[in-house]
Amino acid sequence: MAVKIRLRRMGQKKAPFYRIVVADSRTSRDGKSIEEIGTYDPNKNPSEFKVNEELAKKWLAQGAQPTEVVAKIFKAAGIEK
Repeated sequence: MAVKIRLRRMGQKKAPFYRIVVADSRTSRDGKSIEEIGTYDPNKNPSEFKVNEELAKKWLAQGAQPTEVVAKIFKAAGIEK
């Protein structure tokens, strides 16, 4: 099973809010996830994010692959493999 760390879209129309989740790569964008590890709000200036570093490092160590946007958020938060 390929596991990805990606964004799940929440919020109203034209006001997106995202949760950073760990999910099977075959599930849909807003489908079932394994675990929620943070949030990302692009509507605020500057963009605001919160990440549980302990969980993020655990999943990265187990081989979960972050998407491009999540990798940028992790880099800004100081989380690396």
